[in-house]
Amino acid sequence: MAKQDARPIHVQIAMDLRAQIMAGTLAPGEKIPSTRALMQQYATSGTAIANAVAILKEEGWVIGQQGKGVTVRDKQMVVVGEAAYFEPAPGGYSYEILRVEECHPPKDVAHALGLEQGEQAVLRQRLMLRDGDPVELCWSYYPLSIVAGTRLTGRGKIRGGAPAILAELGFPERELIDRISSRGPTPEEVEHLNIPDGISVLRQFRVVYSDERRPVEVSVLVKPGHRYELQYHQVILED
Repeated sequence: MAKQDARPIHVQIAMDLRAQIMAGTLAPGEKIPSTRALMQQYATSGTAIANAVAILKEEGWVIGQQGKGVTVRDKQMVVVGEAAYFEPAPGGYSYEILRVEECHPPKDVAHALGLEQGEQAVLRQRLMLRDGDPVELCWSYYPLSIVAGTRLTGRGKIRGGAPAILAELGFPERELIDRISSRGPTPEEVEHLNIPDGISVLRQFRVVYSDERRPVEVSVLVKPGHRYELQYHQVILED
C-alpha cells in the first residue's frame, strides 16, 4: 500500500518546486508561477504558498525582487570536483583548518585504517568554502605511526595536500573507496554549514589505500544535501 505524504502541505509544495528547479523545469532567472497560479495548482491557501516560497528562499533556491516577483537564483547545484581538494584550490575554493590533533578515532575509522586497539591517529578537521560560502566539513584521519613529525601534524596548509606528504613518506595514494549515505545534520554541522531546517546531509566515508592496499587515510566528508552534488566519472575501455 502506498504511503501518504504526512508532511505539511507547504513543505510538500516547497519540495515539489525544488525538484522542478533542480531538473531545470524552472530555469535560473525564471519567475516561479504566481501565488494565484500555485494556489490553483496545489488546491491550497495563499498562506501555504507563502510558507513554501519562504522555505525555498531560506535554502537559497529563489530570490524575491521588488517589481520582478520571485525568480529562480542563478546559483544552483554545485558539483565539487577532485581539484577542489588540493592546495592551491581553483574555482574559488578555500579551506579553514578547524582542528589538528592526535586522537583515538571513532571505531569505524579505526577499523578502516586497520589500527590496533589503543593506537592513535592524527585528525585534521577542515571547513571547505566556495566564494566564501561553506561547502563541506571534513574530518581526515591518518595513522600516527606513519605521519608523526610531518606537516600533517601541524595547522599549516599544505601545497598538494595530504597526497603530497604521503607520497614523500613512501605511501602514494593508489585507490580510494567512497561509501555515501544521507542523514540529519549534527548541531556542529548545522552551525558550520548554515544548514536550513529540514535539510539532510550527504556523508562520504572515504578510505584511501596505498601500495599493497594499505589504508593510509580515512576521511568523513559532510555536505548539505540540497545544494551540492557528487559526480563520478568512469571510463569504459573496449576489449
